Amino acid sequence: DVVVYGGTSAGVVAAVQVVKMGKSVVLVSPDKQLGGLTSGGLGWTDTGDRSVIGGLSKEFYHRVWKHYQSSDAWSWQTREEFNIDQGQGGTAFNEEEQTAWVFEPSVAEKIYNEFIEEYNIKLDRDEWLDRSRGVEIRNGRIRSITTLSGKNYRGKVFIDATYEGDLLATAGVSYTTGREPNSMYGETINGIQAGRNTNQMPWGVDPYIEAGNPDSGVILWPPINSGPGGENGEGDHRVQAYCFRMCLTNVKGNMVPIEQPEGYDEKDFELLFRSIEAGQSTRFYKFSPLPNFKTDSNNDSGMSTNLIGRNYDYPDGSYERRREIIEEQKYWQQGMAWSLRNHPRVPEKLREEHSRWGLASDEFLQTSHWPHQIYVRVGRRMVSDLVVNENHLRLFDPTHRSVGMGSYNMDSHNVQRHIVYDAAGKPHVRAEGDVQIHPGAPYPIDYGAIIPKKQECENLIVPVAVSSSHIAFGSIRMEPVFMILGQSAATAAVMAIETSQAVQDLSFENLKNQLIEDGQILQKS
Repeated sequence: DVVVYGGTSAGVVAAVQVVKMGKSVVLVSPDKQLGGLTSGGLGWTDTGDRSVIGGLSKEFYHRVWKHYQSSDAWSWQTREEFNIDQGQGGTAFNEEEQTAWVFEPSVAEKIYNEFIEEYNIKLDRDEWLDRSRGVEIRNGRIRSITTLSGKNYRGKVFIDATYEGDLLATAGVSYTTGREPNSMYGETINGIQAGRNTNQMPWGVDPYIEAGNPDSGVILWPPINSGPGGENGEGDHRVQAYCFRMCLTNVKGNMVPIEQPEGYDEKDFELLFRSIEAGQSTRFYKFSPLPNFKTDSNNDSGMSTNLIGRNYDYPDGSYERRREIIEEQKYWQQGMAWSLRNHPRVPEKLREEHSRWGLASDEFLQTSHWPHQIYVRVGRRMVSDLVVNENHLRLFDPTHRSVGMGSYNMDSHNVQRHIVYDAAGKPHVRAEGDVQIHPGAPYPIDYGAIIPKKQECENLIVPVAVSSSHIAFGSIRMEPVFMILGQSAATAAVMAIETSQAVQDLSFENLKNQLIEDGQILQKS
């Protein structure tokens, strides 16, 4: 009945919901490990207002809580030693609601695998869509998809649950990448955002290969632009930076040292060294605590784990090009971590502090303890009849057909580095694109954001690469929301099959009633 493409958190939840509603499903995953970012290191959950997280998304976090009730779950730390009050948006463990929002990557992957077994879901791993001719369309409907291995999957409704939006793009559905100008949707914080001070470079980093000598040329890796490329609010093609969410530990018995990456060249880390020499001594990455003395280590400043400016062609890139970008990101991040521990240009005190940490040896066993999933903060974004934008999130514009809620900051990481000049004419490297602005309250997400234009495809639903502007997607793109939208997408898929309708023609009243019955939260009470 339903073909789900993408083994992300949204994909797994969508498959579960299809089975719960009595229909057949196959989950086709390009990845070998299920869960995307949720099992790929993002264990310090970006929740926002947790009261609007319901349905199977909340069930996932209940299962995490249940896991940590067992003494067997605490192999390197006791439950009493872990600060259960520490989390993002509330306590790590909510005993009253029996949910846990902070967890180890392996625990998340275990729970997703249990979902698959419990609901007897047909799962094919390591199956990659043939993006050149792998989607068969007849009369405006996808009839089947084919993977590079030659496997063919036929279905009545298809769900694209990938971060990249590969199925929607191959099916010919409209999409965009980069940043829209503020003028397109009447927004205020889209497009170029030079001058913001959040997550900025330290002042005083020289941009030239030979410091103080413009004739030596500008540092090329990571790239530095001559300027931001336009006025504030203008759109561009650029994509916010990616990283890996490393899982580190300071327990020697569970630690794997971070080795110097193959091909390491200290010239590639000149910006790091200059940032330290300009005064940066912290925030090279986060040490957000997970159970068992582990971390979710995310980007934390303008000079951190994000490889800014090297991922612009990832969304539309070939599989080979994406792998190159992923390897570059790993090289940057691993080389940065190694340098902070070993390089003589790093002060001894800083080297000692970072040397206390290494990769957790009991995480990411299949990928040499490095996360299996790069943090694709944004890939393609569908462009449908409705494009969710800043005005919907701020509740200035109405949302008539809520299929779930979001509540996190409108959050864009830095997009580029460029040169600015002080009053004396001295050049400095600055980062541009970081935005951290709260919408003000939880907001509903319209059904129109997850369905394409009817004339483009009648049987495809997209719960991840949703129809939204760059800055609105910065809030929507949180893993709990992807699971919420995955469940809603599956519900709509089943109802479209049962009524023999295009997904665009469903009775929203019937869909709403089913979502509420299944525990989804569509409005803030």
